[in-house]
Amino acid sequence: MGTWGIGPFDNDAAADFAAGLDEAEPERRVAMVRDVLVRTVDATGWLADADEAVAAAALVAAQCPGGEPVDPDDGPQEPMPAFPDQLRKLAGEALARIATDPCGPAPN
Repeated sequence: MGTWGIGPFDNDAAADFAAGLDEAEPERRVAMVRDVLVRTVDATGWLADADEAVAAAALVAAQCPGGEPVDPDDGPQEPMPAFPDQLRKLAGEALARIATDPCGPAPN
């Protein structure tokens, strides 16, 4: 179906990412979030993981002071572990990469 809304989990790729987090062992979830952020920061050409990176950044932001919680109806239903503080910077870098990329995200 592709994109259907403006929220960080309102597209197929991000919804699949949330489902993958739910299915993963709790100790694997931090690495999954980190990995998609790193892939986006390091990407050349099409940003194939941009939708997932936006979702991952929303999960990281939710744990920041004053962060808006992710709705479990849209994002992962399982609780997320506490993300290390260094993921905040990485999430910001991934979002900046997406926002400034002249090619934009890969087409759905």
